[in-house]
Amino acid sequence: MKDDHAQRKQKLRKSLRYSQQEAFAAATMTGTGDNFLNAFAIHLQASALQMGWLTAIPQLFGALAQVFSVWLGNWLRRKPLVVAVAVIQACVVAAMAVLATYDGRNRLGSVGVGWLILLAAGYFICLNLIQPHWRAWMGALVPSRRRGKFFATRTRLTMIASLLVFVFGGVTLTITDRAGMVWFGFALLFLVATVGRLLSAQLLSRMHDPMQEPAQQSENLSLSWQHVLESLRDPQFRRYSFFVAALQGSVAVSAPFFAVYMLAELQFTYLQYSLNSIASIATQFFMLRHWGYYADRFGNHLIMVICSCLISVIPLLWLVSPNFYYLLLVQMISGVCWSGFTLCALNYLYDIRPHQTNFALYAAIQSATTALAVCGGGLLGGFVARHVGDIAAVVAVFWQPDRLLVIVFVVSSVCRLAVVAGFLPRLEEPRIRRRPQLLEVVVRVVRFNAISGIALDWMSVARKPIAGSEDRPDSES
Repeated sequence: MKDDHAQRKQKLRKSLRYSQQEAFAAATMTGTGDNFLNAFAIHLQASALQMGWLTAIPQLFGALAQVFSVWLGNWLRRKPLVVAVAVIQACVVAAMAVLATYDGRNRLGSVGVGWLILLAAGYFICLNLIQPHWRAWMGALVPSRRRGKFFATRTRLTMIASLLVFVFGGVTLTITDRAGMVWFGFALLFLVATVGRLLSAQLLSRMHDPMQEPAQQSENLSLSWQHVLESLRDPQFRRYSFFVAALQGSVAVSAPFFAVYMLAELQFTYLQYSLNSIASIATQFFMLRHWGYYADRFGNHLIMVICSCLISVIPLLWLVSPNFYYLLLVQMISGVCWSGFTLCALNYLYDIRPHQTNFALYAAIQSATTALAVCGGGLLGGFVARHVGDIAAVVAVFWQPDRLLVIVFVVSSVCRLAVVAGFLPRLEEPRIRRRPQLLEVVVRVVRFNAISGIALDWMSVARKPIAGSEDRPDSES
């Protein structure tokens, strides 16, 4: 009996160690996919409309994949599913490297951009197929008393790996660009991301999964659909969900064009582009803990109001000066605002959730709504960017911008202000319910982007730990 307990304990420790190593490996891919795809599209000479499609289409298919993933989990075991999709995702990123190599031999033009949009859709489909099952897997595997420390360590490893990718990508692309071989820099960057994802899949395959059979939950899924309909009838949740979705959709109007502005309009080097991204993301990570203190003291609603108002005017700050150091400061301000808004919006969602309701379900509904809004925002941004010349002619009487692309920033800012003005007065401060203690629930950094902020996710809420059970995996909740 003691030998069995010792073996289970050793198996758990190995799995947790593999998981921490996997965080570093996977971050080499997500850091590339989330922040260099736009730069690669610009290198492929993507049109303004195609830049909008690059934001819209992958988000749409990613949202559909997350819904499909829940159904797929009823028939397939989650560990083989996660590992297999991770390998497929590595192949998708490898295809991006091949695309860059082929571009180096023969200019692809619009055909290359079309292939990139298709591969980006595959990338985000894989990401969303994995996420629900990985979250359930970790919720069942990581002991409750270790969750806080465990995911804090994962976040730090993700941060370190991502910053290394940013610096490596910026330096590599800058050097290869000066040598007239920037295609080789992109190919090398995507190759590193591929190796990182393959290593991630290998480490995932070595981890233990407490649940060896598919989760046959057809009845629960039927009940979940009823909860979806009920949640949409709740005016407080409906207003909140549409507010967050509309704000992110407004952000998507301009999000892909900041890279175009820096690389094509301002002629920044790839290293300067990377440092600009680092300024925002590092600030977001640093401020996350501090915003938690202020949210507990002043309430999530107040922080959401302040941060969303500031987020609405941030695109206008890009019009003040094209100076590299000034834009670094703007990105730091953006990081401060986005970290506060993201954390408090997630807390707000937890507070308005009815008791005895699956929080993950509510978060999934809000996430799907946001993805659809981002899709619409990306298409709108592409349309506006395509017609900036016509818009500039109309507004020339009272404003003549030095660079036409900043018109997209203004449109995004106007959309954000309209969303804030339309929704915030209707959002009420909810009655604060007792939230789980730090070790009972974990806020996890899922993904991050220099323009649209960190994506956070609640890990599953653990049951109250039983004395002496600190090494016992909890069941999924």
